Amino acid sequence: MATLITDPKLEQQLRAERAERGGDRFDEVWEGTYLMNPIPNPEHMALQGNLVWAFKNVLIAVPAIVYPGINVSDRADDWTKNYRCPDVAVVLPGGIAQERAAYYLGGPDFIVEIISPHDRSREKISFYGQIGVRELLLVDRDPWGLELYRLQGGELKPAGESRLEQPDILRSAVLPLSLRFVPGDPRPQIEVRHADGVQRWHA
Repeated sequence: MATLITDPKLEQQLRAERAERGGDRFDEVWEGTYLMNPIPNPEHMALQGNLVWAFKNVLIAVPAIVYPGINVSDRADDWTKNYRCPDVAVVLPGGIAQERAAYYLGGPDFIVEIISPHDRSREKISFYGQIGVRELLLVDRDPWGLELYRLQGGELKPAGESRLEQPDILRSAVLPLSLRFVPGDPRPQIEVRHADGVQRWHA
């Protein structure tokens, strides 16, 4: 259920209390509208951590940075008026993303959004395309699925899907890896395979 707060004082009070408790870590601002996002559940956080670990292993010989969440904006000034927080972000040498004190200006090379109930991950796709994210991986958990998007003509467009019932291999054009589903217990596993065809990790 969405809640609109029209009292500026109440808004400031709620945001201050949320920041004091650390509950604002996953909040975002969309064109001046503040979105209060809940703390992810354990499954979400496990996927996030395992994907960060797998990507770091894949890129061990590359001076890349893998973040378990980072602020990204399209604004050099007053960035807090418009930013998003992907679950995983990979910044490669020579990319367009510029590191600032508390955020990146412009898109990381590769990002991951893990979909949770009632979130707006799909609504972020156009923003990520506008800031130049080269590839986006959506991880859906109901039903289980992977969707890869690739930047073309300033837009992120579908580049492949992998579903539990049809675990097609998704090959990244940005990172030296491929992804697909493999059976697991108590949930399916995302297999991250190095481009060498030998090394692999499960998330």
